[in-house]
Amino acid sequence: MKIVEMSVRDAYCITPDKHHDRRGHFYEAFRASALTEAIGYPFVVGQQNYSLSSRNTMRGIHGTTVPPGQAKLVTCVRGAVLDVVVDLRIGSPTYGMCEMTRQDEESGIAVYLADGLGHAFLALTDDACMSYLCSEAYVPGTMIEINPLDPDIAIPWGITEPPIMSDKDAGAPSLAETAAAGLLPTFEQCQEHYAALRAGR
Repeated sequence: MKIVEMSVRDAYCITPDKHHDRRGHFYEAFRASALTEAIGYPFVVGQQNYSLSSRNTMRGIHGTTVPPGQAKLVTCVRGAVLDVVVDLRIGSPTYGMCEMTRQDEESGIAVYLADGLGHAFLALTDDACMSYLCSEAYVPGTMIEINPLDPDIAIPWGITEPPIMSDKDAGAPSLAETAAAGLLPTFEQCQEHYAALRAGR
C-alpha cells in the first residue's frame, strides 16, 4: 500500500495495491506496521463503527477533545463519498485547512486522521457505507461538532441541492465559535499526546 501525508498535517491518504483475477480482486486495507512507520507511533484500534447513508447525506464535521482523543482510519466500503479532513488544532500550521478525498468501494482508498483532526463526508450514492477504525472507544461528552457548511472553512462540496443532515450537524456552531468557547484542542496538546504514544505511555 501507498501511504502519503496530506496537505492537512498529520492526516494520511492510504491507497492499496489491488490484485485482480477472474474471481474479482483482493487488497490489503490496513497493515499496522506500515501505518506505524508512516505516523511514528502505533495505531491501536479500540472501536470500530459503520455508518450507512443515502445519497446527498452530509455528516460532520466531527472531532474529539484531547484527551482522550480519537484517531480514525476511515474507508468507504460500499458506494462512494467525498471525504474531508479538517485541522481543528489551534496553533497548528494547517489550522482551519481542509482536504477532500474521493473514496469508493472500487479504489479502497482510506484516510487516517490523527487526534485533533475533524472528519466529514458527503455521500455520492445511496447505501454509502463508511467504516471507522477508532483508536479509542466513544466517551460521552468529548465529541466536537462543527457545521460542515461553515463559510470560513469553505469545504468545496460542490452541492447543487440542500444536503440531508442531522439536526445536530445542521445546528452546529462554526469553527470560530467553537474556538471562542474553548472547546478545541491545541496543537501543543496534540503534539504532547503524539509524543506520549511514541513513548508507549
